[in-house]
Amino acid sequence: MATGEDSTDPFDAGAGGLLRQPKAVWATAGASVVAFMGIGLVDPILPSIAQGLDATASQVSLLFTSYFLITAIAMLVTGFVSSRIGGRKTLLLGLALVVVFAGLAGTSDSVAELVGFRAGWGLGNALFVSTALAVIVGAAAGGSAAAILLYESALGLGMACGPLLGALLGDASWRYPFFGTAFLMAVGFLCITVFLKEQPVPARRTGLLDPLRALGHGGLASAAASSFFYNYTFFTVLAFTPFVLDMTPYKSGAVFFAWGVLLAVFSVFVAPRLQARCGSLKVLGGSLVLLAADVLALGYGSHTTAIVCTVLSGAFIGVNNTVYTELALGVSDAPRPVASAGYNFVRWFAAAAAPFFAPKIEEWSDIHMPFVVAAITAVLGAAVVVVRRASLTHEATELEPRHATEDGVTVFAN
Repeated sequence: MATGEDSTDPFDAGAGGLLRQPKAVWATAGASVVAFMGIGLVDPILPSIAQGLDATASQVSLLFTSYFLITAIAMLVTGFVSSRIGGRKTLLLGLALVVVFAGLAGTSDSVAELVGFRAGWGLGNALFVSTALAVIVGAAAGGSAAAILLYESALGLGMACGPLLGALLGDASWRYPFFGTAFLMAVGFLCITVFLKEQPVPARRTGLLDPLRALGHGGLASAAASSFFYNYTFFTVLAFTPFVLDMTPYKSGAVFFAWGVLLAVFSVFVAPRLQARCGSLKVLGGSLVLLAADVLALGYGSHTTAIVCTVLSGAFIGVNNTVYTELALGVSDAPRPVASAGYNFVRWFAAAAAPFFAPKIEEWSDIHMPFVVAAITAVLGAAVVVVRRASLTHEATELEPRHATEDGVTVFAN
């Protein structure tokens, strides 16, 4: 068990527990929920957008491509910005950009406009999300254990509620989810303005190329490469499956809400228990292979099977997200923000590629082949873990002093 302040049970309702946090932490966590909602918000309304703007599936899928392409590139900028103007101003800048571009997205009259506004939205989201964890950890009571758990919970809740909000508002008009997001992020902007005090500027400024230099570490590069293949699979499910299911916004939103709930539960509660019992690399390799099998069943099964496999994929994705995050933060000696930026720079390119290539692959072949490719990339991700396990085992040996498990819940130490 970790010692010091981080040995506190993060679920303890007492001082320093998960539920006894300063208002600044809750304001940032609440805004984080909305920020993560933006990722899956468009899922249930993709067919509606295609119909409303007279667009093809491949054109509408560019909403994800532009969003994540800009997010990937912005990873080289976020640390540079936040280390110069401070966390609070970076959060507010990111939120302001999301409010503006999400609102503009709702006014789009063409796919090109909508794709462009989603790119601006991606820049704002990158600035916010990449800074939010550091701000929560810095402002939280009870050490980093409760802070990281709160952030992971915000991620899971946002991924679950995004499709639900998109379905509820999108049933009336595909434009309403964008306006709804702009409104919620404006509320988050006000909350952070009121409750979060000015953050001190880091003593060391981050250079634009520092994340790329961090990737020179073999372990971090291996984790990023494996995650690149995994994220192609992940975002094939997220961006292409709505067209395969071909359901109303309500029904599609319900499917992806259930998917997001499994993602949250397995990310926060199940993954740490599996890691404690089997080790990170075995859990990751096994989960990737199971995800590959699940995606194949999704692509070749009946409509009911596709629904079940879509929901079930949330469990494997939740486990993978947690393990990959810990690998990225623990496998190299680079500062955590720099290592995270380099890792995310690589993996978000796959998130941009999958929504673009999946519909194209369908056009070139048939509706099954995008899932075959996604299954192959998941297996490739597992293969990188196996082949590069020597460089990744640094995480297994170094992780123990940095965190232990208490009642199956990951507890981090500073």
